[in-house]
Amino acid sequence: MTGLTLSVGDRRVGAIYSEVAEPIATLVFGHGAGGDMHHRTMKAISEAFSGMGIATMRFNFPFKEDGLARVDSQAVSTATVKAAVEYVTANYPPPLFLGGHSFGGRMASHAVIDHGLNVAGMIFCSFPLHPRGKPSTARAEHLAAIRQPMLFLSGTRDALAEPELLGRTVTAVGAKLEWLETADHGYGVLKRTCRRQDDVFDEMAGYARDFVVSVTS
Repeated sequence: MTGLTLSVGDRRVGAIYSEVAEPIATLVFGHGAGGDMHHRTMKAISEAFSGMGIATMRFNFPFKEDGLARVDSQAVSTATVKAAVEYVTANYPPPLFLGGHSFGGRMASHAVIDHGLNVAGMIFCSFPLHPRGKPSTARAEHLAAIRQPMLFLSGTRDALAEPELLGRTVTAVGAKLEWLETADHGYGVLKRTCRRQDDVFDEMAGYARDFVVSVTS
């Protein structure tokens, strides 16, 4: 892993590039609202993806760099995503994919439109379609403007993405959806499945690899 610093206007935020010997792609991957790039979920997803040949660039949004709880504005968040994409584009070989966990994925989806980012595809992990207990598709209204192929990885028990609503949304924009059986928003699974959380991360990585190969071959 390589520790890096990204410039976002007059700000500086930390980033980590997880290298792979012979990568099939690099994924710029933003964290959720509740954790930073060092969160165990972010590390576990990065490690699982690396095992499938996908290098990752994790980074902090400014609010987490400053140790704050309240997320940044959409403008600041998308500018941070843009800075990460530009860094990877300038320093690592293509193809480049963009995505994130929860809030990070949502901001990536806005950034690719707002800044016209040149990426091969999008990978959303636990896309937060709506607030907990308030089913809606308002947060997905912009997705139709994304021209790149999209992959959604979502748990069947995710309280921030009601399955029927997410299914309809993904179908409407012509994207691909892979369900993570019994997983919640943080990828916890029911004991009766006899699966560990790491098994879910490995499953996600396999779906991501297949998606990358389908897009780039």
